[in-house]
Amino acid sequence: MHVVVLGTGMIGTTVVREIAKFENIDKVTAVDGFQKNIDTCLQAANHRKVVGKLAELQTEKDIYNVLEDADVAIACLPHSLSLTAVHAAIDVKCNLVDLVGSQFEEKMELDAQAKQAGVTIVPGCGVAPGITNFLAAQGIKMLDEADEAVMICGGLPRHPLPPLWYQVVFRLESVMGLYTRPALAAENGELVQIPPFSGLETVTFPEPVGECEAVITDAHSAAHTLKDKVKSLYEKTVRYAGHWSKMSVLAELGFLDKDAIEVEGTPISPVKFTEKVLEPQLCGQSNEDITVLRVVVRGLKDGIKTTFTWEMVNPYDRERDITSMARTTAIPAMLTANWIVTGKIREKGVLPTEKIIIGERFEPFMKELKGYGIDIAFRQE
Repeated sequence: MHVVVLGTGMIGTTVVREIAKFENIDKVTAVDGFQKNIDTCLQAANHRKVVGKLAELQTEKDIYNVLEDADVAIACLPHSLSLTAVHAAIDVKCNLVDLVGSQFEEKMELDAQAKQAGVTIVPGCGVAPGITNFLAAQGIKMLDEADEAVMICGGLPRHPLPPLWYQVVFRLESVMGLYTRPALAAENGELVQIPPFSGLETVTFPEPVGECEAVITDAHSAAHTLKDKVKSLYEKTVRYAGHWSKMSVLAELGFLDKDAIEVEGTPISPVKFTEKVLEPQLCGQSNEDITVLRVVVRGLKDGIKTTFTWEMVNPYDRERDITSMARTTAIPAMLTANWIVTGKIREKGVLPTEKIIIGERFEPFMKELKGYGIDIAFRQE
């Protein structure tokens, strides 16, 4: 079996290193547009099955060309290239696991084409979206009547610095979207758009995290696929206490507006200006991070009010020297890709995790996650 990994940043490198260890995988091709990234990836993987390939990944044709003899690909690309990768995978008839959960409606429009091509496309297959989605779906499935599902997740610095108590792990552009875009949720069987910074609440996790706060952010595919199965569904993103309030003030003052304003004769986008100002404030002094997750599903079971809760506090991986966010994002994608090529997942079409990692597949997948240090506790109340 031949696996192609598109993008060899922090997450892509983790995917390459781990998937090469499976006996059923014959070859792993690590593809990137920068040779330096490929060299770093090959050094980290240090495996005879892994080869590097320097290639542009900007167009559908670019991606098509590197997928021609692959059985499955894992896309670790920027949001802007996600839909392009899906189109290319379907055209070349290659299964695809994609980390990006945005543009779900556009991806679902390709469902019939994916089925006709005989391929499995799994969008949003990381920690959130990804793990959070199938936990919510499983909780809903376990109830007789589901009232509410709330998916809470966030990547936090282990050593936060003022004034924002946060540091960017991947791309600042992606983070800025949380402050500027309405959030998709589901209420009473309908999709709803909720303004940024809505639903602010205090949440507490076990030490060393402690008190945090969370606001409603985009629920991606789960809002679409689960809206008819639960009365309300939301995703929330976690930050240390005070972060959301400070960013909310910037938004109120117009610093996150997209429309350009004129400053001394020069048009300037306030949000682009703000990105440049904030970037050095969000670098941090350490790569050490913590990923927190809590999925709560409430409803009726055998006529009794019941709450299912899954919770995770995942630390920086010192043994492999990778961030918690990289591990918790890469491992579910890597496992899903391997389940596809080994026939554990046989359905064809565009299938987010909440449609495939439930029921009889749920516990085995959770067990495999735990084997990679992603230990998610469960309790019923």
